[in-house]
Amino acid sequence: PFLDSEGLTHSISPTLFSKDINWNAQVISFRIEPEASNLNELQRDGAESVLLLADFYMQNGFCKDYDLIARVLGRLTDVQVRDYALGCHDEKSLNAYWAMWRDLLRIAPPKFVAPVASLFAAIAYENGEGALAQRALDRAIEDEPEYSLARLLRRVFSSGWPPSGFAQLRAELHPRVTQTIFG
Repeated sequence: PFLDSEGLTHSISPTLFSKDINWNAQVISFRIEPEASNLNELQRDGAESVLLLADFYMQNGFCKDYDLIARVLGRLTDVQVRDYALGCHDEKSLNAYWAMWRDLLRIAPPKFVAPVASLFAAIAYENGEGALAQRALDRAIEDEPEYSLARLLRRVFSSGWPPSGFAQLRAELHPRVTQTIFG
């Protein structure tokens, strides 16, 4: 519950840490290049890192392992890892993933915002927070104007598609992405 749109926007605004040069370099070191010879291994590492980070959030409500956080932010640049992350939560873990994606969105360095902003937008939308979801998509598009998932989610959310329908589609796609990454 936010008093106004300014409070809503501030809740997902970048922190000063997101612009730290050393932090940026740490996140960049985990970026997945599409032509990497060990692409599937890196994708698996990304998916496993998402689950590990989510476990921290489910147990503690936060995570102070910045190497793990940098790994997740860097690995989310890969579409398969991002799509895997999109389908990881369920009703039981929704609040932990909501907090995790929101925290990561606030500390994501420039050029690493779009994937996590899109993930946060999706979970906010499923949670009935349409205005917050739209603000998260604004952040994604500011970071990467042609980011395809952000543009797709904008169309889906604007069409009035019910959050339950989106959750069902996400749940149906997750096994396929899991198969691609884990074989």
